Order: sequence, then C-alpha cells, then structure tokens
Amino acid sequence: MKNIFSVIFMNIWGYDMIIFIAAVFTGIMYYYLRRSADRLYKKMHLTVFVPDGDISQKEAVSDISELRETEIVNMRNHTGGLYSVFVNLTGIFPLLGILGTVISLLSLVSDTSNITGNFYGALTSTFWGLVFAIIFKFLDGIISAKIEDNEKSVALYLERNSKNVTEKEKVAV
Repeated sequence: MKNIFSVIFMNIWGYDMIIFIAAVFTGIMYYYLRRSADRLYKKMHLTVFVPDGDISQKEAVSDISELRETEIVNMRNHTGGLYSVFVNLTGIFPLLGILGTVISLLSLVSDTSNITGNFYGALTSTFWGLVFAIIFKFLDGIISAKIEDNEKSVALYLERNSKNVTEKEKVAV
C-alpha cells in the first residue's frame, strides 16, 4: 500500500503540479460561480414563490418592487459567464492527464535507465487528470441544477414583467 501512495505522489513536483494548479483555479471559479448563482437565486426566489405569512409577504412585495430588469439580466449574464468558464475548465482535466502521460512517455524514450519510474510517472498524470475531472464533474452536476432553476426564474420574471409593461401601456392609451 505504501508503494501505491509513493507512485501516486512521485510526479507531484513534475507535470502533475500543472494539473493541481488548474484544479485550484477551477475550485476558485466554482466558489465564485456558486456565490453568484446563490445571489441570483435569492433575488429571483421571491418573484416566483411569495411566502404565505403577512409580514413575509410585505417584505417580498417590497423586495420585488426594488428589482430592476437590467440588474437581473446582468446578474444572469455574469453567472452564465462564470458557468461557461467553469465547464470549460472542468473539461480540460482529462486532456491535461493525457498530455502529462505523453510528456512522461516521451522522456522514457530518451532515458531508458529508469523505465519503470518514467512509466509510473506517466500514469500519475492520467490519474490526477481523471480524479479532478470526476470531482469537478460532480460539482458541475450540483451547480447546473441551480443555474437551470435560475434561468427559468429569470425567464418567468422577464415574461411577467413584459406583460405588466404591456398592460400598463394599454391602460395609458
């Protein structure tokens, strides 16, 4: 068992460090994406689901009346942009793993004295690429549901808002 861990961590200061740096950056992107999606969800939640209690209903009406369409659209676009970057970063981990494997195997050609070490080093890149791809794919599954819910809520809000504006224009005429 000790040998497995030494093999997994043997290339950590080599090409695998690039994979770890990409994982840290992707984790930071996930944090900001989650924060942005939660902020939009809290804003939009009151427009779709108004609470039952009198005090809560008054607070909801007050919050809804302060909403601005451009603010909501900008928040949706910001969250969508962060999600796009996150998804693209998540997709590169298997590629980084394969690239690390190829680089390590190429060094195997030039250094035939340590074939086993170079071969194990090649496999660690694939291992870390797959590990981080699985982790971030799982997180993508969690956040994509909130992103989709936000999209539906914003679309409903914009639809309701455009109907209210149209009705006000008809009454004014």
